Amino acid sequence: MAAFVGRICGSGLLSPKSGATLQKVQNFSSTSRAWTRSQKVATAAGVVVGGAGALLYALEQSVAASGTEVHPPALPWNHKGVIDSLDHASVRRGYEVYKQVCAACHSMRFIAYRNLVGVTHTEAEAKAEAEEIMVRDGPDEAGNYFNRPGKLSDYFPSPYPNEEAARAANNGAYPPDLSYIALARHGGEDYLFALLTGYCDAPAGVVLREGQYYNPYFPGGAISMAQALYNEAAEYSDGTPPTASQLAKDVSTFLVWAAEPYHDERKRMGIKSLGIFLILGALSYYIKRHKWAALKTRKIAFHPKSK
Repeated sequence: MAAFVGRICGSGLLSPKSGATLQKVQNFSSTSRAWTRSQKVATAAGVVVGGAGALLYALEQSVAASGTEVHPPALPWNHKGVIDSLDHASVRRGYEVYKQVCAACHSMRFIAYRNLVGVTHTEAEAKAEAEEIMVRDGPDEAGNYFNRPGKLSDYFPSPYPNEEAARAANNGAYPPDLSYIALARHGGEDYLFALLTGYCDAPAGVVLREGQYYNPYFPGGAISMAQALYNEAAEYSDGTPPTASQLAKDVSTFLVWAAEPYHDERKRMGIKSLGIFLILGALSYYIKRHKWAALKTRKIAFHPKSK
């Protein structure tokens, strides 16, 4: 042990002149203290939290990077900013695209016509849109069911009576409901736009079954939905040129609004809350300086009594 300590300190501890060095090493050892209980707990907590964070990040990366699809690029949407709102003209055009193209296969059973009022349509326009559908209602006083024109309280109709009918009409594939699709898919509106505009020929080695199409942004590449958006696949009431990219952009914006109708209100409340917190913070800082200035700047002096 003495030889080991001597090698560390760079001196021979077994020589007669090594007494001072040995005394220095002993003094150093006596001043070192063991960790306290609070330090051990804090270190253990830091290790656990760091390990859990690393594990969650690794799991998220393993799920997101499956390697079977192309990840969509981030696009400069008008509503991506912290204080940016949705483009309501685009939301209205997106509703027209959904009505003319997407509604033939996909439902939006969580969106009612009353949700359009004040967002994309006036109340009269929303009523006119609702009256275009027929809703099965009843029973009446005689116990019979009947069909009536839609009302603002009615939800968007489903193109199929049940899931089995939907699968039978789409070669076994079930078209998902689009009410929350923008939040249910990784990438959100970027994924929706890329999927709608990303159809291409299958590369060599990829085998597609009958009724399947190739889309690199879809997991696995093989998708049962055919390309739905082409140039002039729908008509806009405001005269906007209906190119394929414009149609995809507008319907993606509409689906973002459908998944989060309170999007603009949430950001508006965030701006108000930030303003209130800034005012209250400045007022609190002023009061703190005003109340504590006398205590922090005081000088205490001791004057002993003279005999």
